[in-house]
Amino acid sequence: MSAEQGWTALVLAGSRPGVDPFAEEHGAAVKALIPVAGEPMVVHPVRALLASPQVREVRVLSQQPDLLEPVLPSDPRLRQSTSSGTIAETLLAICDDPATQWPLLVTTADHVLLDREMVAEFTRASAGADVAVALVERRPLLARFPDAQRTWLKFRGGAYSGANLFSLTSPRARAAIAQWRAVEQDRKRGWRVVAQFGLPLLLGAVLRLRTIHQTAAALGRKLAITLRPIELSNPIAAVDVDKQADLELVERILAGQA
Repeated sequence: MSAEQGWTALVLAGSRPGVDPFAEEHGAAVKALIPVAGEPMVVHPVRALLASPQVREVRVLSQQPDLLEPVLPSDPRLRQSTSSGTIAETLLAICDDPATQWPLLVTTADHVLLDREMVAEFTRASAGADVAVALVERRPLLARFPDAQRTWLKFRGGAYSGANLFSLTSPRARAAIAQWRAVEQDRKRGWRVVAQFGLPLLLGAVLRLRTIHQTAAALGRKLAITLRPIELSNPIAAVDVDKQADLELVERILAGQA
């Protein structure tokens, strides 16, 4: 099986400690079970991954697999695993597991709009990188959805939002996950993440002296890996379901009304 067809997809469907007000508001035990267009949220990305010829296996990771079991599709390529307390801890455990089948494609249960075209574009563009991160530039997204609310990382030449797709192609990616663990609580504050790598990178980000590709190359050198940002052609890749406004937008998109 070629690398283009042999991806192990990981769907992060865990929950933060305590009660999730968003899930509670919709009568769901966990966020991954919030109904979106009549189906539990997690079903949407799982179905897209199972429909993607690049994906060999899909693993759904959550703290309570028994809650998700009844709603997931019946497919021999799909299985569940229990996740750790944080995303970084969960991914580190997978990286350290000798049974892990590389490369890994990581996404989240709230990536409801994920489709096979996005998967194909991203896995193809990930070739040759130890770690790749999917992004969407602000202008095409806001041109289509002016009211979309996202977290933007600003660089020379553009501002970008994450698209909840990551590739980890070999155990070398562990270095990036270990660094992520150190800054996981600040993931919405891009400048704090960059600050962990030293003053020149921080100043380059704050003053927008570097493009996103230059910044990724510098971060990769610090970690001794090849780190690649991949700008996806479909801007809706950046629209996940993190709050009520997102849910309403996604349902309009799925209904062809946005």
